[in-house]
Amino acid sequence: MIQQFADWLIYSLLGLSANTPLGSSLNFFVYDSIKIVLLLFLISAIMGVVNAYFPIERLRNYLTTHRFYGLQYLFASLFGAVTPFCSCSSIPLFIGFVKGGIPLGVTFAYLITSPLVNEVAVAMFLGTFGVRITVVYVVSGILLGMVGGFLLGRLRLEPYLSDWVKQIQQNASADFSTWEKERTPFMKRLPSILREAWGIVKGVLLYILIGIGIGAVMHGYVPEGFFEQYMSRDNVWAVPLSVLLAVPLYANAAGIVPIVEVFVAKGIPIGTALAFMMAVVGLSLPEATLLKKVMTWRLIGIFFGIITLFIILSGYLFNAIL
Repeated sequence: MIQQFADWLIYSLLGLSANTPLGSSLNFFVYDSIKIVLLLFLISAIMGVVNAYFPIERLRNYLTTHRFYGLQYLFASLFGAVTPFCSCSSIPLFIGFVKGGIPLGVTFAYLITSPLVNEVAVAMFLGTFGVRITVVYVVSGILLGMVGGFLLGRLRLEPYLSDWVKQIQQNASADFSTWEKERTPFMKRLPSILREAWGIVKGVLLYILIGIGIGAVMHGYVPEGFFEQYMSRDNVWAVPLSVLLAVPLYANAAGIVPIVEVFVAKGIPIGTALAFMMAVVGLSLPEATLLKKVMTWRLIGIFFGIITLFIILSGYLFNAIL
């Protein structure tokens, strides 16, 4: 329905063509802006309901004091794999996790895996590259989330969350204590929950629009064939270069699979092409822009640096074994 509205607004009402960079970019901007704002409001409201009935401190203490032997990272990565979100669409749920007191390493495991692996991309991979490459890609995406989340969790990066997120956590904890003491019924809690959800949307709206705007420009205006000249088989630096070239772009995994197919058909090594894909969907500049409301630049730099290193190593590994 959102896509139909975007098509009507840009192609019918404004009369722009889908085959022009401007038409394609504006359609992308309208669709993703509406989708992510609605998603953020819905998830914020759901997490508000959860926070209204479950003590955040108790949940946080349980997850940090009990030994799960790494299974918490596996579960978070698997949940990320089954949620059909791109990197920017994953951030609302990431905010909900942080607000709900979920340990930061576990939330990172979700954030890393969610854009990399989803059922649509898996189906397209099976049809394009076969079972072997699909299994390698899916397993590597889940492992990347697990290892990245574990490492980021061990670094104790909570102090580098933004003051805005810390204030949300404090407000949620205070509301829970008041409601529990007064035994406030759900219907009286709901207006406050919805107001807080809308407050979260307003707090990140500018970052959402800037991030999606960057992605829309890249989506419509990056010239075809721009990347192939830097990703040839003979270039020993092709893998890290492909990752760096991918960061300014923005697309979901399903949208980038056809491009990867073209790269491989033109002789680009599969590992280099997969590293490019993983960087596009997992390390986009629009994602960094949205994360700025949630994290300090130092935390964003640490997150992007670790995941970039892992993707580059994965690209070289894929070239060696595939």
